Amino acid sequence: MQDIKLIPATHNDIKSISLLAKIIWNQHYPAIISQQQIDYMLNLMYSDASLKEQMDQKGHLFFLIRTGDSCLGFISVNREKENNWFLNKFYINQETSSRGIGAKAFEELKKIIRPSKITLTVNRQNFKSINFYFKTGFRIERVADFDIGNGYVMNDFVMVWYS
Repeated sequence: MQDIKLIPATHNDIKSISLLAKIIWNQHYPAIISQQQIDYMLNLMYSDASLKEQMDQKGHLFFLIRTGDSCLGFISVNREKENNWFLNKFYINQETSSRGIGAKAFEELKKIIRPSKITLTVNRQNFKSINFYFKTGFRIERVADFDIGNGYVMNDFVMVWYS
């Protein structure tokens, strides 16, 4: 398995995160949601202003997933209380997926944040990601729908992982 490192991201990495999100979302999501929704969500969550707000005001910690000189993806988490965390973003370039990178990145994340619980939301049609989360020890806690504006609703599973 490749040597995977999580590198804390800063404001200097915002452009890289935004570009990675655009690449990864356009690789992964067209089979799940419309291109219009993809574009809307990318603008909503990955504009420079939105990423800066997530980092500065919402307490989101971003990590770049790196191997050697290559940046393969990114993760974002925020502490909800004590050792309970919310996994906001976990994206890996699809060209490098299915090589154990996600599992290794998740293990590295746990070493950094030392969680007792991690919660996430995932689209109910995102079978590849759901299966990955099952393999890493998450379970479905409940079904939830979230109105994200502009007529779009996220139809998700809320999944949890316990140490």
